[in-house]
Parts: sequence; C-alpha cells; structure tokens
Amino acid sequence: QVQLVESGGGLVQAGGSLRLSCAASGDIFSIMGWYRQAPGKPRELVAIITQAGSTNYADSVKGRFTISRDNAENTIYLQMNSLKPEDTAVYYCNARSTVFNSWGQGTQVTVSS
Repeated sequence: QVQLVESGGGLVQAGGSLRLSCAASGDIFSIMGWYRQAPGKPRELVAIITQAGSTNYADSVKGRFTISRDNAENTIYLQMNSLKPEDTAVYYCNARSTVFNSWGQGTQVTVSS
C-alpha cells in the first residue's frame, strides 16, 4: 500500500520561507515531485526530481524553490524562499513508480502580502 505523508505548510509573509516534506512508503518511486492548486485554477507542476537527482521546475519558481530527495528515506523536500502571494495554494506531493501514480492529501501554503 502506497502512502504519502506531507508536512510543512503554513502561513508566511511575502518574502519568507517554508520547507515542505513528503515521506513515501510502499514502493520504489522513480519520480517524485510537488504540484500545487490555487482556488479556481488547475493543478500545476511546481518541481519534480528523479532518483538520480535530476530536477525540473516551473518557470514561476525557478531560483526561489529547491527540490531535494533522500532516497534512503524515500522522502522529498521543497525549500521555498522569497515566497510571493501568488504562491498561495494547496501543495500536493506526487510519487510515481512502475505501478503507481500516487498523491498526498495536500498541505496549505498561504503567503500574505
């Protein structure tokens, strides 16, 4: 059974930082990442990382967010710096294996201006 446990969301002022964590269990995940969904908008990619450490970021977060991965712990992190009000959304962890494409329950990030 695949399980993703997210943590680290919250309320922060513009310019501040937050760090999200996602611990995965139940399989070996070749790609893990973060997506976000703001009210009234579709879910969008934030950042993904492979087991080998290759990364891809949305243009809107490049230079501000950093995704990292601990393969031994099957955990990924998203360090978010210089946060903007437009980063406000529910952030979802995603993990993909040969069998599963799994989502976490989501964690709210709110950036006040």
